[in-house]
Amino acid sequence: MELVLIGVIGVLFGCGTYLLLQHHLLQVVIGLSLYSHAANLSLMLSGGLEHGSPPLLTSPPPYTDPLPQALVLTAIVISFGMTAFAMVLAFRTRQVCDSNDINELAGGEE
Repeated sequence: MELVLIGVIGVLFGCGTYLLLQHHLLQVVIGLSLYSHAANLSLMLSGGLEHGSPPLLTSPPPYTDPLPQALVLTAIVISFGMTAFAMVLAFRTRQVCDSNDINELAGGEE
């Protein structure tokens, strides 16, 4: 199961990198969102849960390890705020500059 999640994380990072290198602001924002999803999956994978076993540590008394879940919850809140800010920034840039092409905004040629 870990190999499948590692593959999904790699695909998400690859797609996020591809979208970050595009020329339109909305694709860049979606690429940042894919990066945050890949980071959340990698944090959950670092918890070390085994397939078919309860989410408990083996040392007595049995208890759950709350650190990976707390890190992912914090990362979800931060990524939601970052995505909302980037969407508003891209929308306002489109309104003011009448373009969403990064090369035009930077003053370069296409």
